[in-house]
Amino acid sequence: MTICYISGVPIEREGRRLSARAYGTHVEDILLIDDDVELCSMLTEYMGRNGFRVTAVHRGDTGLKAALEKPFALVLLDVMLPGLDGFEVLRRMRASSAVSVLLLTARGDDVDRIVGLEIGADDYLSKPFNPRELLARVRAILRRSAGKQEKQDQTLLRADGLELNLAARTVLQNGKKIELTDVEFALLEALMRAPGKVVSREEISENVLGRKFHPFDRSLDMHVSRLRRKLSGKDAAEELVKTIRGTGYQLAVNSSSPGLKDSAKD
Repeated sequence: MTICYISGVPIEREGRRLSARAYGTHVEDILLIDDDVELCSMLTEYMGRNGFRVTAVHRGDTGLKAALEKPFALVLLDVMLPGLDGFEVLRRMRASSAVSVLLLTARGDDVDRIVGLEIGADDYLSKPFNPRELLARVRAILRRSAGKQEKQDQTLLRADGLELNLAARTVLQNGKKIELTDVEFALLEALMRAPGKVVSREEISENVLGRKFHPFDRSLDMHVSRLRRKLSGKDAAEELVKTIRGTGYQLAVNSSSPGLKDSAKD
C-alpha cells in the first residue's frame, strides 16, 4: 500500500483498486484549474475513486477556454494561476456560464474568499485541505445544482412580480430574466417558499449551502448580497431581500401568497 498526500493529508492507494467507493453509478465531469501539477494528479485519482472524472488544466487562460467549450458539472478553481488569475477566470465565466464553481484559496486569506464569493463562486475551500472535505463540498454543491428535480418538476413559485421556474431553473422579475448562480437560485427559492416571513440563517445554511451555520462564515452573507443586488437593481425604491439582524433573511413582498403552481396548467 502506498501513501500519498494532498496538502499534508494522507490518502491511501491500494495497487490497481481505483474504483473503491464510487459515489453512485453516474460519473460527473469536473474541471480542475490549478497550476500545481502534483496536486492535480492526486486529486484526479482521489476524485476518480469516488465517482468523478476530472479534467486538469494548469493555466487560467486555457482553463477558461475549457470551461466554456465543454459542459462540466463543477469547476474547481485556484486563485493564483499563470495566464489569468482565478478571479478573472471567474468573472469571464460568469459573463456566459452559471456552472458551479468551488474556489480554492490560500489559508486564512479572507479577502480572496470574500472577493471570490462576490464575483460568483458557489463556495470556497482553503488550502491545505482535507480531501474528504473537498469531496463533501463538491457533493453538496452538486446536490444543490440538481435542484431536487424529482420534487420540483412542473412547478412555479410566484411572489410580487417574481417568478421562479423550478423545472427550467429560470427566474423572471416583472417579465425580465434574472441570471443567478446555483446558490443564488436555491437561496431565492428558500425565501420565496416563505414570502414575507423571516427564514433563519441556520435553515438557509443547511438547505442552501449544505452545512451547519457558523457565525464566522461570511459566504452566506456574500451570496445574499449578490442576490439582493441582482433583484433590487439601481432604480429600486426598496430592497427585496432584507437582513433581519441576529435572525435571518426575509423576502419583502406586498402579497403573502407564495403562488406555488403547476406550470403544465398555465
